[in-house]
Amino acid sequence: MPELPEVETVRRGLAPTLIGARFAKVEARRGDLRAPFPPRFAARLTGRRVEALTRRAKYLLVALDKGETLVIHLGMSGSFRVERGDVLVTPPFHHERAKLAAHDHVVFDLDNGARVIFNDPRRFGSMDLVQSEGLETRPPFAGLGVEPLSEDFDAARLAADFAGSRAPLKTALLDQTRIAGLGNIYVVEALFRARLKPTRIAGELADAKGKPTAAARALAPAIREVLKEAVAAGGSTLRDHRQPDGELGYFQHSFAVYDREGAACPHRGCKGTIARMVQGGRSTFYCATCQK
Repeated sequence: MPELPEVETVRRGLAPTLIGARFAKVEARRGDLRAPFPPRFAARLTGRRVEALTRRAKYLLVALDKGETLVIHLGMSGSFRVERGDVLVTPPFHHERAKLAAHDHVVFDLDNGARVIFNDPRRFGSMDLVQSEGLETRPPFAGLGVEPLSEDFDAARLAADFAGSRAPLKTALLDQTRIAGLGNIYVVEALFRARLKPTRIAGELADAKGKPTAAARALAPAIREVLKEAVAAGGSTLRDHRQPDGELGYFQHSFAVYDREGAACPHRGCKGTIARMVQGGRSTFYCATCQK
């Protein structure tokens, strides 16, 4: 499933085309994706102007005039491409996008001449239309934790959110009620940078007074740095993710530990090797020698 950097990459790729444009025509080529489209989905979108395009956790939020927001989740294989005629709008373009019409489920024609197409072979994505007012207080956004790229995220926030937790650190970091948008790949990479063992108790991020420990002070910047680098690289392409211009994400080439079982630890001076274990049904990669 696309994680925060992949969704943020899509947001940045779509923003220049969508913001300020109106939906001249909307075509839903089936009645559902993971769930049915809301009633009169295409009709309610037609004529609406896009006022903003933001992200919350792994959701894209298309704020429209008239007080509604189009909420989009990419699911496992959802992606967008932006076309103007037969040409992809956003340069550079190095990799051909899949254009099987059978998987083009929603088509947005804009008044600026562009066409935005949502393609989803597995149909695990979703689109919903909701009232913009009070959006944060309703599912799926109610209860989501802090955004890790926001100014509110730091070592003190980690300590406050994880104080007293007995859960393994890696598992706890995937809890969306604490930190919104973090996924398996980037948690694994951040823990390696911070030299923290994935099975370490999460409560150790806070001391007896609730203040951040050295572990929290190492982990907070590691999370931010990994996410920022991944966004700059266009995310990670493992199976389905591509940017809206068709370009692949490249952060997978910078993985230090993820999917590198048996490789030498890249930390200077460490003679360990990368090991793999399963936590909560997901693969965890780490160096048992230098992650404590």
